[in-house]
Amino acid sequence: MTAATHSTLFPQVPDSPDAVLEGLDPEQREVATALHGPVCVLAGAGTGKTRAITHRIAYGVRAGILQPSSVLAVTFTNRAAGEMRGRLRQLGAAGVQARTFHSAALRQLQYFWPKAVGGGLPKIIDRKIQIVSDAAAACRIRLDRNELRDATAEIEWAKVTQTVPADYAAAAAKTGREAPRDPAEIAQLYAAYEDLKRDRTVIDFEDVLLLTVGILQDRHDIADEVRAQYQHFVVDEYQDVSPLQQRLLELWLGDRDSLCVVGDASQTIYSFTGATPDHLLDFRIRHPGATVVKLVRDYRSSPQVVHLANGLLAQAHGRAADHRLELISQRAAGPEPVYTEYADEPAEAEGAARRIRDLLTDGVPPAEIAILFRTNSQSETYEQALADAGIPYQLRGAERFFDRPEVRKAGIALRGAARFGTNDTLLDDAVDLPSQVRAVLSGEGWTPTPPAGSGAVRERWESLAALVNLAQDFAVAKPDATLADLVAELDERAGAQHAPTVQGVTLASLHSAKGLEWDAVFVVGVAEGMMPITYARTDEQIEEERRLLYVGVTRAREHLHLSWALSRSPGGRPGRRPSRFLDGLRPGSSGTAARAVAGGIGGVERGFSTAGTTPAPRRTSRTPARCRVCGRTLSDAGEMKLMRCDDCPSDMDEGLYERLRAWRAVQAHRSGQPAFCVFTDRTLVAIAESVPGDPGELARVPGVGVRKLNRYGADVLALCAGRDLVEEGNDG
Repeated sequence: MTAATHSTLFPQVPDSPDAVLEGLDPEQREVATALHGPVCVLAGAGTGKTRAITHRIAYGVRAGILQPSSVLAVTFTNRAAGEMRGRLRQLGAAGVQARTFHSAALRQLQYFWPKAVGGGLPKIIDRKIQIVSDAAAACRIRLDRNELRDATAEIEWAKVTQTVPADYAAAAAKTGREAPRDPAEIAQLYAAYEDLKRDRTVIDFEDVLLLTVGILQDRHDIADEVRAQYQHFVVDEYQDVSPLQQRLLELWLGDRDSLCVVGDASQTIYSFTGATPDHLLDFRIRHPGATVVKLVRDYRSSPQVVHLANGLLAQAHGRAADHRLELISQRAAGPEPVYTEYADEPAEAEGAARRIRDLLTDGVPPAEIAILFRTNSQSETYEQALADAGIPYQLRGAERFFDRPEVRKAGIALRGAARFGTNDTLLDDAVDLPSQVRAVLSGEGWTPTPPAGSGAVRERWESLAALVNLAQDFAVAKPDATLADLVAELDERAGAQHAPTVQGVTLASLHSAKGLEWDAVFVVGVAEGMMPITYARTDEQIEEERRLLYVGVTRAREHLHLSWALSRSPGGRPGRRPSRFLDGLRPGSSGTAARAVAGGIGGVERGFSTAGTTPAPRRTSRTPARCRVCGRTLSDAGEMKLMRCDDCPSDMDEGLYERLRAWRAVQAHRSGQPAFCVFTDRTLVAIAESVPGDPGELARVPGVGVRKLNRYGADVLALCAGRDLVEEGNDG
């Protein structure tokens, strides 16, 4: 969750410019009052950088130094821009433009295109992969799905680094970039892709920036018009700026220097997309008179978490490491980070679910807990483990809150009740705003107690429950508020994408967790081959993986769990070892990690293994997962579960599959959970294809963890043996 949603009450707008500065620490106050000339804010994780820059803008506006319409604040995600707009509104600085680079550029492009080019702006494609596929076909280059995705990413990198097709091979060699195919082939594919876009009169996401840059460079009258509109610029997450975004920023600025940038080189984790911290690190060189403020007071994490975070960076190398910030926790002491080793990945997922259940019992809200992993393919195992434990969860990167169908319908219902509530019998017994909202949303599916299990029904309930909680907080902050006032608040929040908290454990990749924070964080899969990832080979790539783990660790406020598994699946050879990044930091490991912050030595806890079940035969060697039909290496989680490509023919026992589905329906009905909580469809297909004959063979089917083997193993093996459980009176 974000810092904006952590405090769910509605703060009062400060009544004066000086009131905007109240509560800021000395360094944050320096940022807020440095309103002239270039300013560079080096802000460590959890040090309140968003607070500092939003108070800077608000103070300038409230003091009459900055005109709201003349300020453009840019960041990298719609969520971050929405959070910034929400905070500025709460500080009395509505009217300031807070947008992503692409959103700001698109508005300008749409406005100036008729004047600069003529006609309407070409259509922007949502996904470029189909045109890349067509370009590959035109070039007679055969690409499988993974190669197609990688080639598309390579074209995106070339465009944000302002590399044209003819220069691609040289640019890739100069930067040491490993191309997914021969560089000459990528260059040919890139050129064909650009030709197809022109032929179809479409543009892509990167073209929005490129075309805006082109117009501002070529049309001085348009550039002057933009500069007359925007005179003050703030750039958040400046370490993630690409060369193309930096060029656009320079064109916006012109010869002025009213620029404030905020960043942390130690959180540079998107270099594969063209992002570079060089612009942040070279800021004083480009602006010798710049004011530089360092924020190192960490208000997010306990001293124990900060101690580990500082230790991770103390081992780092390279230019970003030379500019690392040593954090100083401002919070009370908390528990030591917990390091846990598990026998296999399903056991690791079940261990995380078990610990989360304990946290929930201790009163930690589910929305304050997150499981973070290196790749999205790891998600399914944890989804299954949480579903088995009856723990609600939400996937990060899913549909935005205010775009969800149930939220849209709820908004319509609340708006109707606000207009015609006196004629609505639902509101007869509602004595205050929260009870009115509960009454209206009860007609949309909200109930005082959540539905059993997980899945779509639970997700809809969680969305409605978030609106109920928001109404309660709104009524506390504004006791005289009416239903119409709440509807207006929801409209403003929807415009700012300032979503309320959804009650569910968050599942997210480490990359998508950037900018978020939780009370309890489980960083899973912290093993060699996953952290750092196998394909990170150069020193620069290894250091970026270290920074990615640093970002994950610094998401935790109090409880931090790091875990790894010795093998991927039950019965696999235990050949993995903990990540090298933990050497010298976790108890029992050797290393030379500097310990700049005093702290304890942490705790160690051995995880549960598959003891108590019939062990699966151990593999004698570890080899890449390959399709058992065509032999191709598998990387997709779903294909790895089936041990074959989706396109390859299945030898599934159709009769067994149908019996398994019927049996699963009975189990789901008895437990009050969705069917996939028993076994997913892919797991049933894998069972029907492999037809296991004993517990060891069944345990090797991905998706059959220790708990499910114990709970359902006898039934599944009986069905595989051809017995009809229903006829035998044993339907569960």
